[in-house]
Amino acid sequence: MLDYDALSAVAAVIREGSFERAAAALGITPSAVSQRVRALEERLGSVLVVRGQPATATDLGRALCAHFDRVELLEAELAPALAPKASRTPLTLKLAVNADSLATWFPGAAAGFAQATGMLLELMLEDEAHTADRLRSGEVMAAVTADPEPVPGCRTVRLGALRYRACASPGYVTRHFGDGVNAATLARAPCLRFDRRDHLQARWAREAHGVELRAPTHWVPSTQGFVDLAVAGLGWSVHPEALVRPHLAAGRLVELAPALPVDVTLHWTVPRLHAASLQALTAAVRKAAAQALAP
Repeated sequence: MLDYDALSAVAAVIREGSFERAAAALGITPSAVSQRVRALEERLGSVLVVRGQPATATDLGRALCAHFDRVELLEAELAPALAPKASRTPLTLKLAVNADSLATWFPGAAAGFAQATGMLLELMLEDEAHTADRLRSGEVMAAVTADPEPVPGCRTVRLGALRYRACASPGYVTRHFGDGVNAATLARAPCLRFDRRDHLQARWAREAHGVELRAPTHWVPSTQGFVDLAVAGLGWSVHPEALVRPHLAAGRLVELAPALPVDVTLHWTVPRLHAASLQALTAAVRKAAAQALAP
């Protein structure tokens, strides 16, 4: 049987990033936190916390923290029956979500869930192709992901497709695509990319024009920054349709030819736990996705 007081200390150190902040969160001394962590490490014969600034978890430490999060979630649902009048600190669920979902359809799901349950959310931003890795490592409880591969102990539900459009400002098109959008002009025209794992611009160039994109690149790690800088004429890029629709209608952006959308299919991956809170979260996510994503 695991020592859950010790395990809560490990989880607090990883969550807060230091023994001192973990102690403040738990209402005990830093020395007591250190003793609990060390005792559990000695019992298991393995290091759980890498001491540093911030403190981080080993692989076993992450696995144990994920186990503790699930136990805490299940116990939270028993708490009203065990102590109906006791004041309880709201539980926090950790989720991984991609930036474009957070900027478009996911806020409705998050707000609906929080209002219905009173629970808190801790959102971790990650590329949609890698959010499931956060779930596999035990860092989060559930994830919006483009990865349909099964995660042990979890179920995956298809949500729909987030649709993107390749756009630029009218002035930018005049300057860089005066001879049309083709292999030669795409090789010269600066584009915007979120980070090194963002390949949507390359995908559009390949699907629309049959070319491998090797263009000058501005790196912009912000979904809203993408739109703002495209409107300002910094570069062309592929944007969530929901964000650029008003700019296209107003003429602040124009779609590159051909007007070929890029669809990214998203899934919701969540543990197979019989927890009402996870069921409520899944229902909120599916409802918001059904209203905003392409079938």
